[in-house]
Amino acid sequence: MSNYKTVFFTLGILQIILGVSMFIPIIAQLIYSEIDSSFFGASIVTIIFGTLFFLSNLDHDKKLNLQQAFLLTALSWLSIAIFGSLPFIFSTIELTITDAFFESMSGITTTGSTIISDLENTPKGILLWRAILQWLGGIGIIVMAITLMPIMNVGGMQLFKISSNDSSEKILPKSKEIALRLIYIYSGLTALCAITYWIFGMGKFDSLTHSMTTIATGGFSNYNQSIGYFNSLPIEISSMIFIILGSLPFIAYIKFLSGNKRIFLTDVQIKTFLKIILGTVVLLFVYLSINSNDNFNLRSVFFNTVSILTGTGYVNAEFDGWGSFPLTIFLALMFIGGCAGSTTCGIKIFRIQILYLFIANQLKKIIYPKGVFIIKYDQSSVDDKFIASIISFIYFYFVIFFALTALLSLTGLDFITSISGAATSISNVGPGLGPIIGPNGDFSSLPDISKWILTIGMILGRLELFAILVLFLPSFWRN
Repeated sequence: MSNYKTVFFTLGILQIILGVSMFIPIIAQLIYSEIDSSFFGASIVTIIFGTLFFLSNLDHDKKLNLQQAFLLTALSWLSIAIFGSLPFIFSTIELTITDAFFESMSGITTTGSTIISDLENTPKGILLWRAILQWLGGIGIIVMAITLMPIMNVGGMQLFKISSNDSSEKILPKSKEIALRLIYIYSGLTALCAITYWIFGMGKFDSLTHSMTTIATGGFSNYNQSIGYFNSLPIEISSMIFIILGSLPFIAYIKFLSGNKRIFLTDVQIKTFLKIILGTVVLLFVYLSINSNDNFNLRSVFFNTVSILTGTGYVNAEFDGWGSFPLTIFLALMFIGGCAGSTTCGIKIFRIQILYLFIANQLKKIIYPKGVFIIKYDQSSVDDKFIASIISFIYFYFVIFFALTALLSLTGLDFITSISGAATSISNVGPGLGPIIGPNGDFSSLPDISKWILTIGMILGRLELFAILVLFLPSFWRN
């Protein structure tokens, strides 16, 4: 176990940070006269466990090898979800362990699926805690995607190494410097979003919580109608802008601040991401106009396209009444997701781009059997090993999606709820389709076994599948 001291030392720090974060909702409880012992008790328990991990592993060697990087990634999300569920269990809403863990995992993975059916009457402390969980999950996944995942070679993420000299032995010192810069950028965007929401009419509390879940592309709202509750065009436009900003690669922000002022115009992921948004909006608007659907406008099409593609899950219209074609498009958008190194989930834009280049290359080889074709992505050659990791990731993504769908069907859910529930959990989107878990529904009525299956889907999708699956291989644990 001494080999894993760095892992448990880091877990201790994360739990202490989580425990300290639990004091923030106590302020909301004081302001809104909802004071109880739920957050104080949960905080003390979390900090005690974190301190024990921290103190018992003080003599760690400050190095992180590949095994430890995978273990730390999985355990950090799992432990935060477990301890993050304590306020839900201790609070006056008295969630069961299953419901509390589901809500906590949905928060920390920035999924946004909820089992709380009466958000308007939910204590402010709980609403704030849900937003904090998503905010922490958002910055957590950015830091991990830019520092750990390239070293772990997870599903092609090695493309985003900070430098070609990176190795798992060097990751910790460099990651501290990068993480600090990312936190500054992330916090700055959150503050700017909160101020914008407040200027356009949101109350101070709603501005704070919605800004945290917007930048995290998480989608938890304080209202059952989500952003649609405010019925405000300026708020929806602000929301779309900041969702898109949270969906861009955060390494691009660092490059921009380091002097590359054209990065947002030249990055191939960003350009494709924006093309997908505009293309989908035009396609859906034309389709709905031709079919004389009265339940839509350009505003609702644009907002829900951005929200579903990025996995945010805010809604401003009941899009499940638009017909089967728009629902099929939204299901496809759930899988695509946003840019790598952002708060979004899904397969990611860069993998879709490289798969397209690979298929185009295979077609060229059929037409010109003796030709030599090199695949290039963003002016860099892509080798066969890299392409194999991309294809295997996409293959496993759909295998797990179908497995989740089958398991949900076995629990008694209908086909639409099963397939959209599986998609929304593995892609960390939030709302599903259909009358139960659709845009204005929730997950409270699902059987407990279904909630556990969805929870597994959430953590698999958030941690890029292999970061979890590799832990179940006996060969991985052999030295």
